[in-house]
Amino acid sequence: MIELSKVASESTNVKTFIFDIDGVIRDVSGSYHRALADTVEYFTNSGFRPSHEEIDELKTEGLWNNDWEASQELIKRYFQELEKAVKIDYDDIVAFFQRRYRGMQSDWSDGYIATEPLIATTEYFQSLTRAGIGWGFFSGATRASAGYVLQRLQVVDPILVAMEDASGKPDPTGLLLAVKQIESKQEKSPNVVVYVGDTVADMLTVVKARDFEPNYQYFAIGVIPPHVTEDLRDRYAALLRENGADLVLNSVLELTPQLNLSQSLVS
Repeated sequence: MIELSKVASESTNVKTFIFDIDGVIRDVSGSYHRALADTVEYFTNSGFRPSHEEIDELKTEGLWNNDWEASQELIKRYFQELEKAVKIDYDDIVAFFQRRYRGMQSDWSDGYIATEPLIATTEYFQSLTRAGIGWGFFSGATRASAGYVLQRLQVVDPILVAMEDASGKPDPTGLLLAVKQIESKQEKSPNVVVYVGDTVADMLTVVKARDFEPNYQYFAIGVIPPHVTEDLRDRYAALLRENGADLVLNSVLELTPQLNLSQSLVS
């Protein structure tokens, strides 16, 4: 967690906001989560279809930010419980998942991705630019998938570090790569880095970044993804805080340029 005494005053801060995409910028409960559940169900011969809560429970371990790997892990655990030795090729899991998520058409119009509700708005990112805040994205999604949603948001030439560009979370390399790219684009260096995510792995990424590159002051901002039901929201928020979140919001849209992060931590 951030030591408040070391946080510079808001008036002197040069901030950079880095965003995760899935669960933060777009609602993936009916797309990635659905494709994951379909994949597990198919390869367990309809023996197990994980719920949103069971998928979240796996991700609380902080190791399964990649949904292909999460699918494989849930399949493996299912057969381990049955004490069956079943070997399923990882490439087959990825291929099946992608057929569900992207669909079969070249424009992805028949895939689950085409139905994803957007959480953020074009105006939101425009407001950050007007406020002089540098911003970009570090996501475990593929570059093509992340680019698809950013195009829908009319984000032009974004700073984007995707699955192909860096090690998976909680390794902080991709987060810091995005920060450096924004620095180069803006020709000024931030002293505050804000990372916004919805999973334990996202929060742990910031925790590790503090040790890896201590020259920045970091805020780990957790957001509760849309699929979390009202009765589980407090538990989900507590889990993010336990794993390093300095502040938990109900939506990325609550992270405005006017929000005094230092004051929010005090209150």
